[in-house]
Parts: sequence; C-alpha cells; structure tokens
Amino acid sequence: MRTLTGTLVSATAVAGILVGSLTGASSSFAATGAATEVATGAATGAATEAATKPAASAQAVSPLAVDNHGLSTPEARNVQCWLMDNWGYPGPLNGQLGTESWKAIQRFLQADWGYPGPINGVPEFSTDRALLTFLTAEYGYPGPIDGVWGPGATVAFKRFAAWCAGAC
Repeated sequence: MRTLTGTLVSATAVAGILVGSLTGASSSFAATGAATEVATGAATGAATEAATKPAASAQAVSPLAVDNHGLSTPEARNVQCWLMDNWGYPGPLNGQLGTESWKAIQRFLQADWGYPGPINGVPEFSTDRALLTFLTAEYGYPGPIDGVWGPGATVAFKRFAAWCAGAC
C-alpha cells in the first residue's frame, strides 16, 4: 500500500511539473518566436523597421531637464543674465537653468575654475566640483569641495545669484 501511495504521489508530482513546464513554455515559445521573426527579418512593416533602426541617434539625444541647484526662478534668471552678458548664453531669460545655461556655466568654470569636463550642459559631479571651488573662493561656501551639492552650496549659489542681479 505504501509503495502504491508513493508511486501515485511521485506520478502526480511529475505530471504537475510537466503541465507547469508546458504552460510556461507556451508563452516563452511565443515570445521567442516573435523575437526570432523580427531578428531574422521574417516580420514585415513597422516591426521590421523598429528592429532595424535605432530609437534615436546620439546627436538627437540631449538633456532637457532643468536643474536650478536650489535657486528660485528669479535667482536663476539673474544668473542667466550674467551668463548672457559674459559667457555666451543664448537665452531665453526664463529662470530655468537648462542645458544652454549649464553649457555657459561650464564655459565659465572651464576658463577660470578648473572644470575638466566637456561643455555638454549636464550639471554632473565635475561641474559641481568646479562650481563649489568658485563658490568657496568668492561666495563663502564653507563645505568640502567634493562635487556633492548640499544646503551650504545652495546658500552660496544664492549669494552669487544676488550679485548677478546687477546684470539684469
């Protein structure tokens, strides 16, 4: 009796595993089949076009985010006025430090404050580190020059923005 029960339990377990495997296999085979069609060019129309063309070129991708580094819109506009007068910021004077504003900041930092990176309009670690160097020397930033933006950096940046108001 025990042998029969053990055999029945084993057979049920094997059947359950087999059914579960086949159920999972059907969805994975369907996905694999579709992927194979696209990869081999068997699919037509939009699927083939999407598979053969990149979503965007490297030139078409550019940062669009605004990062005011804690400045209010009027404060950021003051900085933009100064950047327009001195570092080739093309506008607009909207108080939103976007890509073009950060490119002008990077030109300033590269010329005078040791910014080593590309002029790409992305306020990343090396941009912040050079900006902190400037704010330490000129606007009383008390913290470490480590490329990490914090409250003390924001206070010093606001002092700089107040000074920039004379450019507007």
